[in-house]
Amino acid sequence: MSGNNVSHSHAKTRRKFYPNLQVKKFFIPEENKWVTLKVSASALRTINKNGISAVLKEATAKGFYKA
Repeated sequence: MSGNNVSHSHAKTRRKFYPNLQVKKFFIPEENKWVTLKVSASALRTINKNGISAVLKEATAKGFYKA
């Protein structure tokens, strides 16, 4: 996603907005193994809310994660 930096004088220069990505390790109790994922901060909140197993099941169905 892109947008503008706007200075005090309202001069505009182009900039990019990047997602807040983190590399995290998660333990999956059903498979008894650790998985390393690069996830955004909002995805971490979703994992905390729904649980890693439910999130991985949904990601596998959408094709984002291969077990």
